[in-house]
Amino acid sequence: MIGYYIHHHGLGHLHRALCIARHARTPVTGLSSLDPPADWPGPWVRLPLDTGGRAVADPGAQGRLHWAPLFHDGYTDRMSLLAGWLGSTRPSLLVSDVSVEVACLARLMGVPVVVAAMRGRRLDPAHRLGHDIALRLLAPWPAAVPEPGWPPHWYDKTIYASAFSRNDGRIRAPLPRDGARRVLLMLGAGGSGIDAAQVRAARAATPRWRWDLLGGPGGAWSADPWPRICAADVVVTHGGQNAVAECAAARRPTVVLPQERPFGEQHATGRALRDAGLAVVREQWPRPEQWPSVLDEAAALDGDAWARWAPGDGALRAARALDALAGAPGAS
Repeated sequence: MIGYYIHHHGLGHLHRALCIARHARTPVTGLSSLDPPADWPGPWVRLPLDTGGRAVADPGAQGRLHWAPLFHDGYTDRMSLLAGWLGSTRPSLLVSDVSVEVACLARLMGVPVVVAAMRGRRLDPAHRLGHDIALRLLAPWPAAVPEPGWPPHWYDKTIYASAFSRNDGRIRAPLPRDGARRVLLMLGAGGSGIDAAQVRAARAATPRWRWDLLGGPGGAWSADPWPRICAADVVVTHGGQNAVAECAAARRPTVVLPQERPFGEQHATGRALRDAGLAVVREQWPRPEQWPSVLDEAAALDGDAWARWAPGDGALRAARALDALAGAPGAS
């Protein structure tokens, strides 16, 4: 059995876990405060939330952890349930995506841990602890584009799965043949920092482009954005791992606008994409007069170059690596 801890902020952690669990030979139990997806292939343990309630005290444990508040019922109940599951189930492996505290709990109970790697500034004491105790780090990006500045021993134990998406292997619909130039603005569930006035100004400045809005201000969210991604000549999105991976799976030219996230994760992803020549990256929302050239620059990109970032079998490779660590028969 593999236990897979899935953080409840946004949906990116859940999408990654589902992609991997579908391919795993070893049974995978989801551990999360989120509801299980309808097509989750194994057991699911619903965890209490560790937020809300009484005011938190010393959540960072004197700077050594990220979230371990004192005397917080939700946090204590959460960790107690996890500890009970670890003790009764005795999993072969625990994947943490992503919590330093959960990784430490599993390791202290004698369960080997794989930590989902994330880009950005991860050299603080808590990240160092979580990465150091991990048996392996699982990176959803290619080895050719490593995250700079890591200690050497982190690189040595990293599984480079490349980027992967729930849409890998899905048939890509051809672009509409009506002559219109389409741009899809795709924003995520974790907040965008972009307001409706900025979107209106961008649309007004680009009359040759037909805008479609997915999430964010003025756009309804869709559980399946794939058809709209495939219909776009250019996708404009944030720098989250899953949004980028979905654009890569569709092989669509992309503008990446990194949003502010803890530890500068999206800006680090943007730098990696820019250095690899895979996307047009702007650190801030462009001014209205800049949008025509930004979209034209992106439209000139070769969408097939995304194969270097997301070859299409990343989730399978991640699952096979976890199977091997968990001792699954036939895994290599």
